Amino acid sequence: MTTERDNMIAIGPLEPPDRPRWQQLFEGYNTFYERTLPDRTYDEKWQAFLSDDRIHALAARTEDGIVGITHFLRHPSTSGPDVCYLQDLFTAPEARGRGVGRALIEAVTAWARQQRCARVYWHTAEHNATARGLYDQVAEKTPFLHYRIVLG
Repeated sequence: MTTERDNMIAIGPLEPPDRPRWQQLFEGYNTFYERTLPDRTYDEKWQAFLSDDRIHALAARTEDGIVGITHFLRHPSTSGPDVCYLQDLFTAPEARGRGVGRALIEAVTAWARQQRCARVYWHTAEHNATARGLYDQVAEKTPFLHYRIVLG
């Protein structure tokens, strides 16, 4: 799946040569959320994204190369058709404000429609004001709070 936006941003799957840039962007995403992943996690997830079976990834490309990534998955819902969880979205700092995040969200939404998902949803940090500015334009903010229990 490749889509063009304003003839400047191409959205499509990751390819094997994309590994270094993908990891650089994914590390930037994890740094923003103040977490560090072990190298084996990057290796495992890269292989999973290339197999494109259970979890999926897309890259945003411009004339400058890959400037954004997103990771997402489809899962069952107890209240209706499957849903799509957009788990990670990151735009390189130098490409922000150019429509990269919006193009990635639109591509995930198109994928979810093709998969007959009922909705696309995601979480973000309350302090992530820049991203929330975009999210408020493209999606409905729900009243739900996020809870978790960390296992290990």
